[in-house]
Amino acid sequence: MKGRSIILDHYEGREAAALMVDGRLEDFLIGADAPAPGTIYRAIADRPVKGQGGMFLKTPDGPAFLRQVKGLSPGQSLLVQVTGYAEPGKALPVTQKLLFKSRYAIVTPGAPGINISRSIKDEDERDRLLEIAHDTFPGSQTGLILRSCCMGADTDAIADDISQMADLAQRVLSDQSQDMDVLAEGDGPHLLAWRDWVEPAEVVTEPGSFDVHGILEELDLVRRARVSLEAGAHLFVEPTRALVAVDVNTGADASLAAGIKANMACAKALPRALRLKGLGGQIVLDLAPMPKKDRRAFETALRQNFKQDDVETALVGWTPLGHYELQRKRARLPLQELLG
Repeated sequence: MKGRSIILDHYEGREAAALMVDGRLEDFLIGADAPAPGTIYRAIADRPVKGQGGMFLKTPDGPAFLRQVKGLSPGQSLLVQVTGYAEPGKALPVTQKLLFKSRYAIVTPGAPGINISRSIKDEDERDRLLEIAHDTFPGSQTGLILRSCCMGADTDAIADDISQMADLAQRVLSDQSQDMDVLAEGDGPHLLAWRDWVEPAEVVTEPGSFDVHGILEELDLVRRARVSLEAGAHLFVEPTRALVAVDVNTGADASLAAGIKANMACAKALPRALRLKGLGGQIVLDLAPMPKKDRRAFETALRQNFKQDDVETALVGWTPLGHYELQRKRARLPLQELLG
């Protein structure tokens, strides 16, 4: 099936969303019991961590950890936002830099000014968007970013989105209570799909659509460690307690170029595999054998492919044993844990 489809359904009682591109599962979101990234708390400072410059906080959903703390005393209340999922047994990662993000607009408290996505080059369109923002957005100490999907979007839809995010920011920032509380929930899978999957697509919302559109079969493939690559090569993606191990194999190809071909195919497939599996943290690639002269081409391909992925990933580099290391934000929970 050609084209893009967004399927909104439920999986074993959990809200879920699937993005299909040309008949292949490109992304999958599913609700979790843990607090979703984007959740905003009024938290209470608990105890500092000497040597790390951080502070443990108390929240309604358990302990959180805030890095780079200055001038914060135990017992003090503050607003924080969840930035990702915690490893088992660890505190929630949070930040004091709040963002109120929607499909068209991002409201940025403490960072005043109106900014248009740099990917929008047309000057007439930028002028139109600035006019909408100035007419709609009341912020003086609060900033606004208009996202790239505003290009050509309906004026009223953009204005409504700006107003809703500005109102939410105002409600959260003006709250005067000092008790622990959840001030805003992070977006669930259906809202995230509407917010982030912005390219034109057919949207399917009928119950049971996962079965009809082959999502369940695709999930069975995602849950396997083996990921097939081009020309018969394959890789295994296997999470351990300490890291995610990725093993690249050439398959039946015995040519001199088999290693570089398999590794380049890995560079193309890896962002999708990690995204679908919901894996982050330390990632170590055990690549197929290839000459050192080909390493730069592999790194370039890997960097280009991860630039298109919306989960922050740092390319760390080569180890003395010839492995390649990545550090990826834990923006999702492992799919295997959620599907059971």
